[in-house]
Amino acid sequence: MASIEDLDNTKAELRSRIHDYIRLRLGDLMVDVELDTEHYNMAVDQAILRYRQRAQNATEESYAFLDLLPETQEYILPAEVMEVRQVFRRGIGSVSGTTASQFEPFSSGYLNTYMLVAGRVGGLTNYELFVDYQKLAMKMFGGFMNYTWNKTTKKLTIIRKMPYQSTGAATTEDAEACLLWIYNYKPDWMLLNDYMAFPWVQEYAYSFAKRTLGEARSKFASIAGPQGGTQLNGTALIAEAKEELTDLEEQLKRFQ
Repeated sequence: MASIEDLDNTKAELRSRIHDYIRLRLGDLMVDVELDTEHYNMAVDQAILRYRQRAQNATEESYAFLDLLPETQEYILPAEVMEVRQVFRRGIGSVSGTTASQFEPFSSGYLNTYMLVAGRVGGLTNYELFVDYQKLAMKMFGGFMNYTWNKTTKKLTIIRKMPYQSTGAATTEDAEACLLWIYNYKPDWMLLNDYMAFPWVQEYAYSFAKRTLGEARSKFASIAGPQGGTQLNGTALIAEAKEELTDLEEQLKRFQ
């Protein structure tokens, strides 16, 4: 499994490839391109931002664990989290997950007893009735967690106070672990490694950098010099970039 450091190195390498692509497309090494490293980084950042705003491929469904501390209702989740769909507890409901009734058919042998030998011991009816009992107990005794989610502040508010199970201040040892069903943005390294997303991000970053360069050059119609000076192509760059950016936006609508 790749480490965080390896992923950071991969992201830096991919961003560097996009920087080189932009420079060479704009004619660097043949003519003077007035963009700095900050401009290239801004172009890539804006391309990733636009892709995340418009493309379904920029998000993923995942699960995360959250420790519910005693007497604590508000939690700030990472900025990558877009939506919290459901909060799952480990038990059917109790004041704490450590004392809640647990049921795991695969580890407890329930599968073998009531499903694989259905003709002799029980059957699928027993299993279905137990699951229905489990759901009813969760509704009655707090197995389902009510909550509110703020997309802007990333604040998850649990509409229930988890009581203390020990004396003294609340610590992580007193926490009850719950499972969050969430939707989150894919990290940058994943988007830049995606064979479908990378070409679009690369082209959008190039067009954005071209528009930035055109805006800078359009401030001066020409540069004074011998034989009348040199005409700058700022207006032409802006027009080309605008058309390219519009076309890329349409591509997202059609294919993503």
